[in-house]
Amino acid sequence: MSEQSSVGSGGVPELFQLLRDGVPRTRAQLAKATGLARSTVAARVDELMRLGLVSPVADAASTGGRPSSQFALNPGGRVMGAVDLGASHATVALIDLTGAVLVKSTEPLDVASGPEPVLTTVVAALTSLLERTGRSESDLAAIGMGVPGPVRHSTGQPVNPPIMPGWDRFDVPGWMRQHLSAPTLVDNDVNLMALGERAVAWNGAEHLMFVKVATGVGAGVISGGQLLRGAQGVAGDLGHVRVARGADVPCHCGSRGCLEALASGPAIARVLRAQGIPADSGDDVIDLVKHNNLEAIQAVRQAGRDIGEVLTTSVSLLNPSVIAIGGSMARVGEHLIAGVREVVYTRSMPLATERLAIVHSAAAEDAAVIGAGILALQHALAPESLHRIVTA
Repeated sequence: MSEQSSVGSGGVPELFQLLRDGVPRTRAQLAKATGLARSTVAARVDELMRLGLVSPVADAASTGGRPSSQFALNPGGRVMGAVDLGASHATVALIDLTGAVLVKSTEPLDVASGPEPVLTTVVAALTSLLERTGRSESDLAAIGMGVPGPVRHSTGQPVNPPIMPGWDRFDVPGWMRQHLSAPTLVDNDVNLMALGERAVAWNGAEHLMFVKVATGVGAGVISGGQLLRGAQGVAGDLGHVRVARGADVPCHCGSRGCLEALASGPAIARVLRAQGIPADSGDDVIDLVKHNNLEAIQAVRQAGRDIGEVLTTSVSLLNPSVIAIGGSMARVGEHLIAGVREVVYTRSMPLATERLAIVHSAAAEDAAVIGAGILALQHALAPESLHRIVTA
């Protein structure tokens, strides 16, 4: 897209969209790109500097006479809150306008204790990070939050989240707005992991899947550079796709044969217990694999094959160039991902897999909190959001 077309009529928010790429430009370059008078550009640059969104940078080389001042995005002009809620933890961070993490903290909590106790902890953690960085609440432009359950993205409300009692249709953005003035955007945690993984390791990837294997199994899907949420916000719910091998295995959702009932951490632990091997959780499975327990390695490899069976269909439907495997069970090393590759590369069409990378998550445990920051950043830097800042 040309600079002219991206700026349109050249209002303050539109001018900022041109500068947010971080490339320094002079007033003359901005006037040429927008078709606006130098005086108009100067007034709008001054307004962006007053708001702290743009700052002067090193002068451009002079062609004679006084050097021209250049302006670019001020990374510290605003901060975003980023929140990753898990079943038993909360990771909270502040990021700058480039998406870089400024400060981060993690503390234990039980998401099943209900929305108000959990969100009270989140607000306290964000407030503490603002104080630690010498920021005020007015510097907080937006908050992104990931939760371990389905979310209706248009409202930010969790919908029947199985491990989050009391959260069903709770107005998370509304509650947060009563305690912090910044808008809050809420999404399923694995969707945010896909955003975070792409930002960390695959910035040019237009088609990417992030598969989280932990207490449950789910996927975040980016297609054509956009996050796919589906009509009701549950796109990527691989955990409840039926796998023929497990037709008689009950799932907590009430059905049988779900991928989650075969390949999640608790499911693998159940398989090992049936063989007389003590394993109460996914963490126990990981320990056994790290100590080279053959039965645990074989069970993890089979879980990878089961995941691969479901992903083979996804590869045919979506044709991703990257499948990143993350979540707590990714800590078993190569055994899980080897099972996934074995099935996907064997059963998919060669054209779909000739450039397909199936890899461990590079963002690892930070994927969701980085993605939450990106979600907040996309909202805060949208023209309509900037318009509210400018006219406030």
